[in-house]
Amino acid sequence: MVEWWTDRFGLDASIFEGYTFWEKGAGRVWALPANPELPVPVEALGLNVLRTRQEHWKPTTAGVQRFCRDATRNVVELNREQAERFLAGDDQELDWDGDWGYLVAAHDIADGLEPIGVGLFTYGSLQSMVPKGRRREF
Repeated sequence: MVEWWTDRFGLDASIFEGYTFWEKGAGRVWALPANPELPVPVEALGLNVLRTRQEHWKPTTAGVQRFCRDATRNVVELNREQAERFLAGDDQELDWDGDWGYLVAAHDIADGLEPIGVGLFTYGSLQSMVPKGRRREF
């Protein structure tokens, strides 16, 4: 699982040190900054970071925001107008010459580039994957 994050987003594997990963129900992978005793009698614990029960694994918004600040691959930098549209959940045409699939959408905020969410890029269009309950005006 860590290898997928490092390969897809160019992250250093050390960013995941101290975390344990749990797959519980419907292909959801959770990250926990601890290593509890087994068995763990709960349905969900930690931060939901990845969904694996589909053809292409999908990182969650929370996972990207937590772990992808130092991503070097598959990061699309959005200007202010693009970031506003992305956070509102709007799809938009985008000139991107990188990989298709799930990307880290990032915007320059105060002290540097910050991951703001997950986007799906196909056929020249960036689709915002920001969950409806987390969409905001910028």
